[in-house]
Amino acid sequence: MSPLLRNIFAVMAGIILGNAVNMVLIGLSPSVIPPPAGADTTTMEGLAATIHLFEPKHFLMPFLAHALGTLAGAFAAAKLATTHKQKFAIGMGVFFLLLGITAVFMIPAPMWFNITDLVLAYVPMGVLGGWLARTKKAV
Repeated sequence: MSPLLRNIFAVMAGIILGNAVNMVLIGLSPSVIPPPAGADTTTMEGLAATIHLFEPKHFLMPFLAHALGTLAGAFAAAKLATTHKQKFAIGMGVFFLLLGITAVFMIPAPMWFNITDLVLAYVPMGVLGGWLARTKKAV
């Protein structure tokens, strides 16, 4: 496989894997930390109307979903890319950061969560994913 095609595949695999991890964790979230009584998380309107009921613990799973999804995507992209592995991993972090910024405007959440999420869950996880994907060289 040509290096260009393999790098394109690496990006696609990173996006797919990162989104899959994110969605699985978001799907598991209510069974790990149940939403507050009376909170409607089924629609954006319901979430906006009941977000005041949420405590900090209710934001743990969304943060982990964003961070671990980005980490998985960055790791996969770096592992599969033929060249510039760390750049591909950071690129995954930036890609998911852009999605996170979009989500800030669409999903109601406290400002402290938005800042924490945008600063810690994306680019740092992209860097870490690239770092974890480095292969050990024989000494």
